[in-house]
Amino acid sequence: MGERRAPANLIVIDCHDLGRHLACYGHGTVPSDALDALAADGVLFEQAFATAPQCSPSRAALYTGRHAHHVGMLGLAHPPFDWRLHDDVRHLAHHLLAAGYQTAHVGVQHVTRDSPERVRALGFQHHAASHADAATTAASAVEVLRTASRPYFLNVGFLEPHRDERGRFLAHPAHASRGVEVPAYLPQTPEAREELAQLQGAIAAMDDGVARILEALVERDDADDTWVVFTTDHGLALPRAKASMYDPGLAVALVMRWPAAGLVGGRRTPAMVSHVDLVPTLLEGLGLDVPEGLHGRSYWSLLRDSGDRPHQRFVFAEKTFHTAYEPQRAVRTERYKLIANLEVDIMNVPGDVLRSPITPQMIDEIVRERPALELYDLVADPDERHNRIDDPALEHVAAELKAALLAWMRSTGDPILRGPVASPYHRAAMTALGGTDAAEGDTL
Repeated sequence: MGERRAPANLIVIDCHDLGRHLACYGHGTVPSDALDALAADGVLFEQAFATAPQCSPSRAALYTGRHAHHVGMLGLAHPPFDWRLHDDVRHLAHHLLAAGYQTAHVGVQHVTRDSPERVRALGFQHHAASHADAATTAASAVEVLRTASRPYFLNVGFLEPHRDERGRFLAHPAHASRGVEVPAYLPQTPEAREELAQLQGAIAAMDDGVARILEALVERDDADDTWVVFTTDHGLALPRAKASMYDPGLAVALVMRWPAAGLVGGRRTPAMVSHVDLVPTLLEGLGLDVPEGLHGRSYWSLLRDSGDRPHQRFVFAEKTFHTAYEPQRAVRTERYKLIANLEVDIMNVPGDVLRSPITPQMIDEIVRERPALELYDLVADPDERHNRIDDPALEHVAAELKAALLAWMRSTGDPILRGPVASPYHRAAMTALGGTDAAEGDTL
């Protein structure tokens, strides 16, 4: 019997509000040299999608392998929203800790309140640099890499390119030396170009942090047997992106490298994958048991071959609460998307995006009342401008997608099927009023 190989290490790096806004995804003005190099030496997913266009729900699915409404994360985790994972939900860190990994988190996590006790409860033995800037977060990650013994799981969360409390992209110098690209779904105005230059500066700072981590990894003798994954939670903090069910809100970067397992060579896979697929993929690839009950489907076998074959026919997305109640559900194939708007409302814009100078330039679009259903042909209409729900030529497409969406909602126990969902804020307000929790069957 030969000596059994020690388990591989795992580094998962995520960041806020990026979408696919990197040079390796075709946005050539973006200064993302470290991530571009990672893609050039690893595997890039061209069609990866978040399960929600906002922070906590998308991260909950990313790190549990189960959809947000199923695990209790129907809105943001921080006060005053205070959504929490159900007690029986296991984070990726739980699985790896149980398998003998050292587990460390540095930076932003945003699936629980930001306290050492709450982060440890996710399965992390070490936590540092919460809500720090990219340089500080990277420095904390480097310290972990200098002392961690094999096998380890390092989870890094960069705050950039999130906006600050004033609505500005975090305080890094604007970057326009390669030009400025304004995405097609935004107005092509001076204000938009200035904002995108600031955004590029924040991305450059995050990318520099990634570079420092990868440089520290190379200094270790087990670098080749370390699986590095980079992704983001959802789309850019811009109107019609973050918190929207259109592709700019849901399309995400996903890049990985693991030389010892053959995840190298600058491969690009067109297979459509969901964030909810990552946990089962990581567990299978690391040789660990994949628990029953996960909603995601491992694409490890796809990574081991050319990656050109399909993975999922449908990917699903949801939003229930962000800064307001706005229940939406969506299903996407490679060509079509159906969005169900489950309450009458206008487009809800997150508070940080409201402060953007671009937002007033799009006000007519933002305040337009949404229809119950939206159907888009993503090949003919990639910017999702022409709702085809009443087009007889797509009646069969609409029927298939409606059936798929309802089946997914039922199979995953979506609470919206039972009617409007109350938030933790509602319960807190009822208590402050002197009543009791109507959700528990009590009355004033």
